[in-house]
Amino acid sequence: MSSGTMAIIIVVAVIAIALIIAFAMSARRRQLEQQFGPEYDRAVGENDSRLRAEAELTGRQRRVRKLDIQPLSEAARSRYQAQWQAIQEQFVDAPEDAVTDAYALLTEVMRERGYPATDDDEAMADLSVDHARTVGHFRSAQDITRNVAHGGGGTEELRQAFVHYRQLFADLLGESAEAADPRMAAGHSAAAATEGASYERTPIDTNPDGDPVGMVAEDAHHSPGQQGR
Repeated sequence: MSSGTMAIIIVVAVIAIALIIAFAMSARRRQLEQQFGPEYDRAVGENDSRLRAEAELTGRQRRVRKLDIQPLSEAARSRYQAQWQAIQEQFVDAPEDAVTDAYALLTEVMRERGYPATDDDEAMADLSVDHARTVGHFRSAQDITRNVAHGGGGTEELRQAFVHYRQLFADLLGESAEAADPRMAAGHSAAAATEGASYERTPIDTNPDGDPVGMVAEDAHHSPGQQGR
């Protein structure tokens, strides 16, 4: 075999290997984009590099695979739903306490599912592997409560934080997003909710859904059975 023929074979082999690697990287990228959704874009933005972002996301996957993540039993789901309802009912009289209790209950659910939940940033990274569409709500709620703690808002902002927490809470319990937030069932998009959409301002004497408490609702779409939830 001549040296020229050998050189051609080597070049073809190198090109073939490069194409295989490029195809594998492209397939891996599509898989990460599909799994992580908005978290993929966030990771790319934070790392200023797709390769570094993809390495980080792959590391999250490896870490979560080592955890013993389990679904909740029906008894546990019912118990947590009842606890959440009780917390929601206290929002009108003590919104700050309700948001604090919502956070505590949410982290309790995380731990029962098998997530360590000892550090918020680590918890969000772990949750992003299987709950990428709703983990952004946890981040938004945390940002809001920090702003409120520093004088950056009041009851309306706390209501928004509560609604954000509820989205992830429902996801961890296996409920639909519509069950978690009636606004979505009324036609608001899931994408808008996941990206932290702004909610309409409501009077202070409302529950986190924006329904009047202790008075007759004036909107035609509110029925008497919806009041005082």
